[in-house]
Amino acid sequence: MIIDVITPFPNLIEGAFQESIVKRAQDKGLVKVTLWDLRNFASDKHHTVDDYPYGGGAGMILKPEPIFLAVDEIQEKYPDTETDIILMTPQGKTYTQQLARSFSQREHLIFLCGHYRGIDQRVIDALVTEEVSIGDYILSGGELAAAVVIDSVIRLLPDVLNNSDSAEGDSFTCGMLDHPHYTRPETFQDISVPEVLISGHHEKIQKWRHEQALRRTKERRPDLLNHNEKTEDASGPCS
Repeated sequence: MIIDVITPFPNLIEGAFQESIVKRAQDKGLVKVTLWDLRNFASDKHHTVDDYPYGGGAGMILKPEPIFLAVDEIQEKYPDTETDIILMTPQGKTYTQQLARSFSQREHLIFLCGHYRGIDQRVIDALVTEEVSIGDYILSGGELAAAVVIDSVIRLLPDVLNNSDSAEGDSFTCGMLDHPHYTRPETFQDISVPEVLISGHHEKIQKWRHEQALRRTKERRPDLLNHNEKTEDASGPCS
């Protein structure tokens, strides 16, 4: 998989791709992540990538020319790939685990990171295939949001995680939140691990996990259950 990120502030997220699972995925050759500094595509000596909005108002707008040039160079580098261009914006559709899985099946993703007040609408109309938001709040720019999305996509790629069941059992994957987890020691500060988990009885463990996931979802995110048709079935990835 190929992932490119266009941003005027690449240093904001460079470190996010040099650690943990994302770095291991790159080291294995399962994904290639490249950061593109938008200022390198500016035409003036000051590397200007923003300007005042027509019609007045507060804030600055990212100019179209550098973005078009950056996208052109990336696509020339990968002429035979099917490319999706994602704009991180609070006006986009809300990001979900289902969308993460969809993105993980794409061949080439280009992330555009808005900054300041936004980007020129002509970029959106001509280039962007999807607009995505990670929540109903405002960040200084799209860089951190893009890093969140990229991390969630990469961990779903085949062979990235040592155990594929780790991703299949995540919250939201099967329409519910994940069940509680415990590890050693068996007793800590007078609190013991639930007996069923050390019983060795696989079916009882699966049933307990499903019941706990269902209970947690009802308490914390009952809205999710409206979309889950298998809440009473104690089999599947959340069990």
